[in-house]
This record gives sequence, structure tokens and C-alpha cells, in this order.
Amino acid sequence: MIMEAIPFVLVGVLIAGLIQSFVTEQWIARVMPKNRVLSSLLGCSVGVFFPSCECGIVPITRRLLNKGVPLNAGIAFMLTGPIVNPIVVFSTFIAFGNDWTMAAIRAGMAFAVALAVSLTIALLFPTLPLRHANHFQHATAETAATSETPAHHLVAVGRPAWYARIYSVLLHSIDEFFSVGKYLVLGAFIAASMQTFVPTSTLLHLGSNPVTATLIMMALAFVMSLCSEADAFIASSFRSTFSTGALSAFLVFGPMIDIKNTLMLLGTFRTKFVIVLISLVALFTLVGALIVGRVWG
Repeated sequence: MIMEAIPFVLVGVLIAGLIQSFVTEQWIARVMPKNRVLSSLLGCSVGVFFPSCECGIVPITRRLLNKGVPLNAGIAFMLTGPIVNPIVVFSTFIAFGNDWTMAAIRAGMAFAVALAVSLTIALLFPTLPLRHANHFQHATAETAATSETPAHHLVAVGRPAWYARIYSVLLHSIDEFFSVGKYLVLGAFIAASMQTFVPTSTLLHLGSNPVTATLIMMALAFVMSLCSEADAFIASSFRSTFSTGALSAFLVFGPMIDIKNTLMLLGTFRTKFVIVLISLVALFTLVGALIVGRVWG
């Protein structure tokens, strides 16, 4: 599990480093809508262009928030990014027998859940609930200070030369990797332990009606902690046992909330915020899955 996740974490921390070094607060202020609904919609849509799974999405989100992205837009991106990107959509299409139906249901439901959660979060948390906000601001300033280059390393407009900025990307990426990596290892250990000691058959026997079936599939997604690029193949193996609604819950809830990224979230955000976030994702996923179940079976 760790070996599968590490490449995506590396991609995530490299993107976070690029954001830190090349994306300015002024640029974000120009492109980010002031309206909450529009900024949440933009956050949900940006995930289409980021082929990152849930293992690497938390450091990217943290860096975006530190750069001035509104909380609701950052959360919307964090929730949809691992699901709506082209790699995951295509893997879902392949896993379900070259059928676009489940891929479309998954992407659409993820978009709706993330939008609802992000708008609710905007109302409940008017201030940024980062666990170590001051620490990260200080670390960013300190890294920027140590990355200052002499005059002959600067281009005419006063910006650091390209090689100095690449060096800054690597510094930030290394810092992010060691910050997030410990939670990944601990989360993978807990997930593997639960898969070993909690019989899957016990959970499957409880899924006798739409509500319990949906809750069971959400619990399985949380415990199994699969990467979003591969979880559709596991979900497709349950087609004879669970309804489309329950399968959609598995495919949406798992990439948003599993053991690995829960620990990474706890290392990034305050505990109260993480509890509220998980509760909202679970609630809206349950509602969405029941609606899907009524429409598609």
C-alpha cells in the first residue's frame, strides 16, 4: 500500500512546491471569484486538470490555502481532485466494462458532494482552520529568505533566475514530503491492520437495505484506503452484491475520506474541522448514493 501511494505523494509534493515557488498571491487574487458559489465551482472544476490521487492532494491543498485560496475553494478542489481527473474517470470506464455510466455517475456525484460540503464549510468556518498556520507562514518566509540569491542570479525584472526557483521547488517539496509522509505510513499501517483483522464478509452481510448497504460500502472504502486510480476495479467486483447507489458511495467516499488522508488531514487542520468535514462528506455521500440508487438501481 505504501509503495503504491508514494509515487502519488511525490507528485503531490512536487506540485505543492511548484505552487509555492511560481504561483503568487496576487495571481490567485485576480483569478479567484469573490462569490462563494463561483469559487467553490471553480475549485471543483480545477481537479479535472490535476492527475493526483488522494494520497497527494492534502499537501497541494495546504499550499493553496497558504497562498490565499479561500477555504471553500480549497476544500472543493481537495474533494474532487482525486475523482474527476481524466485518469480516474477513464479507469472507472474500463473497470465497469467500457461503460461510461458509472464513470459519469461517479464524477457527477463527486462534484455535487464537494460543492455542498464546501459551501457548508464556508458558513461554519469563517477563518482558516489550519493546525499550524503560523508555523507554515514562518517556514515559508524563512525558506524564501534563505532562497534569496545575489544580484547576478536575478533576471532583469527582479525575479530569481529559473534555476534558483527550481531549487526552491525542490526545497519545498522535500519539506512537504517529510511533513506528510509520516501520516501516510501510519495510515497505511492502520488500514492494513483493519483489512487483516476485520473480516470483509462480516460487513457484507449487514448490507441488506439501501441505507445499510451504502454505509457498509462507505466503511469498506474508508478501511481499504485504495488509491482512486485502482478502486473502481475493486468496486466492479461487488456489482452482483450491491446496487449502483451503494457502489457510487464506495467510489466517491473512499477518495475523499480514507484512513491515510484522514491522518494527513489531522496533521494539517484542527481536529474539530476534520470531524466536521468527515461528517459532512459522509452525510452528503449517503444522500447522493440514495438518490443514485432510486434513479439507476
